[in-house]
Amino acid sequence: MPPKVLIIRFSSIGDIVLTTPVIRGVKQQAGAEVHFLTKASFAAVLKGNPHLDRVWTIKKDISEIAAELVRENYDYLIDLHGNLRSLEVKTRLLVHALRHLRPRPRTATFNKLNFRKFLLTRLGINRMPDLHIVDRYLAAAARLGVRKDGHGLDYFIASEDEVHPEEVGLPPHYLAFVIGAAHATKRLSEEQMATVCREFPAPVVLLGGPAEAALGERLAEGNDHVHNACGKFSLGGSADLVRQAQVVLTHDTGLMHIAAAFRKPIISVWGNTVPDLGMYPYLPGAEAEEKERRQEITGLSCRPCSKIGFQACPKGHFRCILDQSPADLVAAARALLPNALP
Repeated sequence: MPPKVLIIRFSSIGDIVLTTPVIRGVKQQAGAEVHFLTKASFAAVLKGNPHLDRVWTIKKDISEIAAELVRENYDYLIDLHGNLRSLEVKTRLLVHALRHLRPRPRTATFNKLNFRKFLLTRLGINRMPDLHIVDRYLAAAARLGVRKDGHGLDYFIASEDEVHPEEVGLPPHYLAFVIGAAHATKRLSEEQMATVCREFPAPVVLLGGPAEAALGERLAEGNDHVHNACGKFSLGGSADLVRQAQVVLTHDTGLMHIAAAFRKPIISVWGNTVPDLGMYPYLPGAEAEEKERRQEITGLSCRPCSKIGFQACPKGHFRCILDQSPADLVAAARALLPNALP
């Protein structure tokens, strides 16, 4: 019988997308039955993934599904979250196996390198490995014989999430501008975004969730070539609009990683976080050099100030964002696809 494997990652959109090479490798290289445990609010990220046999979800607490999980008798547990909740899952499954005199599942846990992140964000000492987090995820699955296959990330669009731009009043060719991010210190200012929208010489489709809908309306107002899609589509629908874009301009957020899954040309904007933390767009092989451009202000002693972000600049000056030039962003987008955009 094929081994049965449970992969654990509870959140968030981008982090779960970054686990997809592990999912694919465990299925294709190890020939396993693959289950995935995540929070219900992020299950849509995995919808339609053909490499998964089952997705387990919780709303808040492991006790919601613990009785069902222990009956699965997993052979391997791959913990890609490494927090107290994932530790609880592993402990419950190991204790159940011992009590019932069954073979214990073998476990592998992703090393989050929190101390090294502390050194970088608090002391400015960079001891992070020159390695993308995807490759570190894959290292956790190495005992199953899983190796990097060079195929990048996966994202699958369910038929009900497909968007036909012409049917919803959107142009067939456009720049996808992802205007949202979980934290303010990872986002361009509204004035900078407005300048990018105004100066970009081709159609722009704004992407984000309901929280960005009002901002999207303001950015689109008075610009006939700018179309606000924020909050109007499901995650899968927004992902499909990313898939169909000619180029993607994005903050450090989940749709950035979805754009990488679709091998799109990407301009990523970096504020208080830095690519050195290992979560930049993951494009395979030569595509990284051909399709990715990073916009960031280097040389700031206060950057990175966090591995995630804040709602306001701790120093008050916000130079990591405010020093960025909208003209440079427009030029970078045009340079990535000069034959498709004017």
